[in-house]
Amino acid sequence: MKQTAIKTENLTYTYSAGLPGAKTAVSNVSIEIEKGEILGIIGHTGSGKSTLIQQFNGLLKPTSGRVLIGGEDIWQDKSKLKQFRFKVGLVFQYPEYQLFEETVAKDIAFGPKNMGLTQQETDERVRESLRLVGLDESLLEASPFDLSGGQKRRVAIAGVTAMRPEVLILDEPAAGLDPAGRSEILSQIKQYHEERSGTVIIVSHSMEDIAKYASKVLVLNEGEVFAYDAVEEVFKLSDALETMGLDIPVATRIMLELKRRGYDVDTSVYTPEGAADALLKKLSKDTN
Repeated sequence: MKQTAIKTENLTYTYSAGLPGAKTAVSNVSIEIEKGEILGIIGHTGSGKSTLIQQFNGLLKPTSGRVLIGGEDIWQDKSKLKQFRFKVGLVFQYPEYQLFEETVAKDIAFGPKNMGLTQQETDERVRESLRLVGLDESLLEASPFDLSGGQKRRVAIAGVTAMRPEVLILDEPAAGLDPAGRSEILSQIKQYHEERSGTVIIVSHSMEDIAKYASKVLVLNEGEVFAYDAVEEVFKLSDALETMGLDIPVATRIMLELKRRGYDVDTSVYTPEGAADALLKKLSKDTN
């Protein structure tokens, strides 16, 4: 039986609620995120993605509705809020700008120390997290400010994973990186998921990345849920996603264009391999 990691009930968040300039960023969102899955959250700029994930660990309090972790409303008892924030780790966009300690080891250890762990437990977690993000222990005593951009980002991610959250949320983890850097970061996140068997939520503008790494997709549009389903089901809605201003995967775009030109092809594919298989099946069928 599948278990729920995070559940929202009629979740709504309004900035400056009750004031003339009030703006509702998230409206009536009711979803259940299963334990152990990789969820991709996509949507155009201003669709409410960042506002939504900041409510998952209590950084923002809902204007109305509830967020439940392990069946508990995280705002029911404010004294427990810190515990929930340890359970749901959030890596902000460009997290390398939040590095501040004099060594990599100290930066990664900051979270575990705040959890009240012993020095031995903290050291074990620092080394484990460094390995999980693909960095060598030789960097532990280095200054994080002497590292490359990709290495800094991995150190920042390690600082969150060192707390061993049940849910790891990453807001645009590959933003600003070159193609090789994007691939490395996302591959390390995938490996982390496989080793830890935790729940991972990736917020991204890149539907290529979501198509490659996620098992389920949440599409937000104007703060509301447009779609919430398995990847292949969401990409069946590619025409609507394009209309929304989202950049659908190249493979899907090609299949849509073929469909528009009169070819009976499967437009729900979203990877190059899937497109190749669909085209080969189509050619085989037409020649028989």
